Amino acid sequence: MDAPLVVDPRPPVEQGRVLGARCVRCDRAVARRAGRCEACGGELADAAFGPGGTVWSATAVHLPVGPRESGFVLVSVDLDDAGPRMLTRSTNGDVPAPGDRVEVIGVADDGTDDILCSPSAAPVNPTAAPAPPATTATGSYRALPLSDEPTVVSGVGTSHFGRFADRRIEELAWEAITEALDDAGVEARDIDAAVVSSVFGPPGLANRVIAGAGLAGVPTFQVEAACASGTVAFHEAWQAVQSGRYGRVLAVGVEQLSTRFAGAIVPEPTDPDGRTGLAMPALYALQANRHLHTHGLDPELLAHVAVKNKHHGAGNDRAHLGDDSLTIERVLESRPIAGPLTLLQCCPMTDGAAAAVIEPATTAARPERSAAIVAARFASGAPWGSSTELPWGFDTVRATAAATLADAGLAVDDIDLFEVHDAFTIGEILTIEAIGLAAPGGGLDLTASGATTLGGSRPVNPSGGLLSRGHPLGATGLAQIAEAVWQLRGDAGPRQVEGARTALVETMGGGAAGVDANACVVAVLRGRT
Repeated sequence: MDAPLVVDPRPPVEQGRVLGARCVRCDRAVARRAGRCEACGGELADAAFGPGGTVWSATAVHLPVGPRESGFVLVSVDLDDAGPRMLTRSTNGDVPAPGDRVEVIGVADDGTDDILCSPSAAPVNPTAAPAPPATTATGSYRALPLSDEPTVVSGVGTSHFGRFADRRIEELAWEAITEALDDAGVEARDIDAAVVSSVFGPPGLANRVIAGAGLAGVPTFQVEAACASGTVAFHEAWQAVQSGRYGRVLAVGVEQLSTRFAGAIVPEPTDPDGRTGLAMPALYALQANRHLHTHGLDPELLAHVAVKNKHHGAGNDRAHLGDDSLTIERVLESRPIAGPLTLLQCCPMTDGAAAAVIEPATTAARPERSAAIVAARFASGAPWGSSTELPWGFDTVRATAAATLADAGLAVDDIDLFEVHDAFTIGEILTIEAIGLAAPGGGLDLTASGATTLGGSRPVNPSGGLLSRGHPLGATGLAQIAEAVWQLRGDAGPRQVEGARTALVETMGGGAAGVDANACVVAVLRGRT
């Protein structure tokens, strides 16, 4: 059989000029010559940019990625001529600072075909990038009329989280489903539909999971939205009940990363940034360096997030790697991954599953244990590039959280606990700033003050978050929902937030170049008072 054709997703370079295109409608620059404008849908006309550009952010990647050896430097560059933001690789191994000038010099001949840049003293081209159309996502679609009848999470369940290469992936899901059904006081025959989430699961996984759980024959849907897959499954199950399409829906998320990857998740080679070696630690490191530069912050403060969440995770007997003895010094001295992020600032590669039963409050068999879904929003990101100085994903999380809180009729100060996406320490910081828990640039100081620790005024990730529980991508969002439900019942044991009545869950998934997050879901749950 012939090898599959892989079309190079990156733009060509001729004499240092990047050959891309501009939208004939909104004048947005893109680093490709096919398709349509992601901002307005307009047609594209050929254009060239550079060779000069201004550094947006950069990081040294201390992992081998494809043929690249550990220690290569990725540089995110805003090209001159009001050009696009694109990923390049430094030729000299130095990490330039945001605002430094570089020049595109060609394409690597080492088997990677990476676009290369080197330091430059050339002046900045004064042409400003055009502002994009107002396309920022504001939340979930409302395609179907929604019922005013309250909808609840009546049961939740999870597997333990860790590395289980010797188990079938379906078994992890069955463990979570069994607990969720028992928790809700229902049987498999009482489920009307199922939504299953997984990112790297094999074909046919959803149907094997559902059939093996005794649910064969019910309508089964499978979703994939990177790290937000589990909360997207939750959101779609909630919408199905709220719209009256189904009466009782099971949402299930499962992932088995131990059988797929030996180290970090391999970047997707058909994505322009993935083809350049942008593994997820490097993507978050770029945002960290930009954020630290913008606000003049000490990178060592990031270690407080890791210490807090590892301590929280020590109280969670299902977490993969909790550690109540972890110190700031150990975090900073752990192996560098992508500067400024060290190993203990990155979530572990984890297997696991989580499930939730969603139904109208009037049908719940155990209403006293149910948590009401007050509001939930699902958004996909608008275009992201040289027209914004905000970190990747920030605006999508901010807009989705604001819409969710408005739907709930609540302010962020009305929330008792937060379960947010902390795949890397900077992820938690950017999220708590985006949802309004801290002012822009204030998240690190808030965390270092102890306010977001259990017993503090604004507890964040009492479960231990992804840094402790691990990050089985398809299951993470539903594991967050399960933690919120346990907290609202008062069933969280040593990590219980005293007096918890409302909880906010946020998950953001990414990995598509030029888009401000693949997906983001924010949900607000309320316990019985």
